[in-house]
Amino acid sequence: MNAVVIAVCLMLALSIARINVVIALTISAVVAGLVGGLDIDQTVAAFNDGLGGGAQIALSYALLGAFAVALSHSGLTNAISSSVLTLLGKEQQQSNMKLVRITLIVALVAMSISSQNILPIHIAFIPILIPPLLQLMTRLKMDRRLVACALTFGLVTTYMVLPVGFGGIFLNDILLTNLNKNGLSITSADVPGAMLIPAVGMVLGLLIAVFISYRKPREYQEHTDFSPTETTKVGKKDMAIAILAIVATLAVQLRTDSMIFGALVGFIIFSFSGALKQVDKDDVFTRGTKMMASIGFIMIAASGFAAVVNATGEVATLVNTLGDIIGNNKGLAAFLMLLVGLLITMGIGSSFSTIPIIATIYVPLALHFGFSPTAVVALVGTAAALGDAGSPASDSTLGPTAGLNADGQHDHIRDSVIPTFIHYNLPLLAFGWIAAMVL
Repeated sequence: MNAVVIAVCLMLALSIARINVVIALTISAVVAGLVGGLDIDQTVAAFNDGLGGGAQIALSYALLGAFAVALSHSGLTNAISSSVLTLLGKEQQQSNMKLVRITLIVALVAMSISSQNILPIHIAFIPILIPPLLQLMTRLKMDRRLVACALTFGLVTTYMVLPVGFGGIFLNDILLTNLNKNGLSITSADVPGAMLIPAVGMVLGLLIAVFISYRKPREYQEHTDFSPTETTKVGKKDMAIAILAIVATLAVQLRTDSMIFGALVGFIIFSFSGALKQVDKDDVFTRGTKMMASIGFIMIAASGFAAVVNATGEVATLVNTLGDIIGNNKGLAAFLMLLVGLLITMGIGSSFSTIPIIATIYVPLALHFGFSPTAVVALVGTAAALGDAGSPASDSTLGPTAGLNADGQHDHIRDSVIPTFIHYNLPLLAFGWIAAMVL
């Protein structure tokens, strides 16, 4: 058995068994190293060397959490929730509730898409916007698994097809560069079109989640900490400070390409403006970092896991083994390459980090089987995106959990990971295979 397969399956099994994801990743990394031929010292050294790769993301999320809590004290997010509540009307008729549900889902998808391509803030908006909306979702009896699917859809689908923001990084800077580096001749104009068919699979998954899987009401307990009222008022000064902090955070992040400094500037504005004079600034910072700490630790552990997997050299071994199994069956070759991509990304947790690993092996293998250049783009791009929507270590699932579990009623594995895996990875496998065969 291949070390990559064993390690990823073990990590998923431990996570589903409610073992903390950080512990699951660490144990699986040790197993990957030992099965892959490394001794314990080499495994630990590779894991430790890889931990630094997740430090920047962890600090970014910690500061974003502090900024989110500071913003909540301005009353702006509660005011947004209160204004939405008025759409229900005092009688909260069923027709009004249905309208608000639809409006909320559309708005969250639009915000997720914007966070990738228009204002590239990634998941930074989730801990800011979602917690004040939890009470509204409770009143609407909205299944939070549906909300997780809606958020993840916007976080993943658009970078697959729109070459701006994070999409520009994924399609041009990473996918196109690595494909051409490994012998494929293709231009940037060809890449988005090749990813359209796999993206249709994502759309289908979202529609199934909305109209079939999670259309029924689901009960949650009401928590007073997340109970905006229709009478919530926001002072003009607090409103101005909140808007200034948001604009400054976005501007600094776009200018420096750093979520760390963007969130830091936003928090400093709140601290020195007097907006936090009613609360302890240290307490606000501690609460914010605590809210996002789990994401940071998971991303750090995932970086260590990826480093161990790379050190074993078992990815290349796995693909070479597939070559022996496939023979001359082109359809089987496409399916198995996508399946291996799913396994690798599920373990690493990042489609962006997966491409450099698999492109070196997949490009010559795909050309050997006679796939066209656009089909190779679809194969490698889909193989990398597979797993991003359903990995316990992916920020595309960790981000929604951080917002939806603010009141402790949303389980990361059962309510974010499994629903997004079912609704997005399975359609991606099917439509990625179709793209490889018809392009």
